[in-house]
Amino acid sequence: MTEGRADLTQWREPQALIETAALEASLGAPELRIVDCTTWLKPAEPGDDAPYRVVPGRAEYDAAHIPGAVFLDIQGTISDPGTRLRFMAPSAERFAEAMGGLGIGDGSRVVLYSAGSIMWATRVWWMLRAFGFDRVAVLDGGWEKWQAEGRPVSSAPESYPQARFTAKLRPGQFVDSDYVLSRLGDADTVAVNALAPEFHLGEGPSRYGRPGRIPGSVNVPAATLLDPANGAFVPLDQARRLHEEAGITSDRQVVAYCGGGISATVGLFLLHQLGYRDLTLYDGSLGEWAHDPDLPIETGPQAGES
Repeated sequence: MTEGRADLTQWREPQALIETAALEASLGAPELRIVDCTTWLKPAEPGDDAPYRVVPGRAEYDAAHIPGAVFLDIQGTISDPGTRLRFMAPSAERFAEAMGGLGIGDGSRVVLYSAGSIMWATRVWWMLRAFGFDRVAVLDGGWEKWQAEGRPVSSAPESYPQARFTAKLRPGQFVDSDYVLSRLGDADTVAVNALAPEFHLGEGPSRYGRPGRIPGSVNVPAATLLDPANGAFVPLDQARRLHEEAGITSDRQVVAYCGGGISATVGLFLLHQLGYRDLTLYDGSLGEWAHDPDLPIETGPQAGES
């Protein structure tokens, strides 16, 4: 589903990435469902202990979107409504209902994109795969790259007939705090923090609660895995080097986390493409961990760092 990448032959699943030119050539295909996943994180309201206020990108979608795209409210429709934590994976039934409502069926071909950061698209990619659906690709560079290249846009609302979507959660795709706690100090497991270095080190206040990281975790910021010029993924060789330099090798289980289980999926997407097999997401991430005083937290440089 992609073209123009010199490293494409190295990708485990090249059809999970699509370039802007290839998507434009596919517009109007009957089985194609393009989904705008844009979400914004705004400062929390005074007195609210939430780390941020979630604002769906509906206004931006209404102003302009890729022709044929439908809009997905990640927090409102495909997150668990029964928890204070944001963006937690819902039940299979809720997820299936939301996908079917967008017109996504078992035979659809799905392309995901977002504005602001590709992480919203990779989050939905991870969720679709977690619930057993593999016919999904992420638009490389997202909305900003599409716009910068002068490709067609639309302001017309889009919808498709209700479809039948089968959702069955694959085991091991999401883990909870008890699982993460049980793996602390396990040489066969590495927890990977996707937040910026200052948050990993616990420098200054944190919007998630206590500053710092899960003890023993390593840091591969999601931002380092994206090209700052156009928001596209860095080449696989660069992604491999960044992860291996942090001690993340393919013989270890990777438990990815961040603040709310979103930016961690950027690394998971690339590790999947690099052939790593034992990947999981700590869905509660620091939104849960840093808020719970009974869970250990670590700050400052790690052993061997200056």
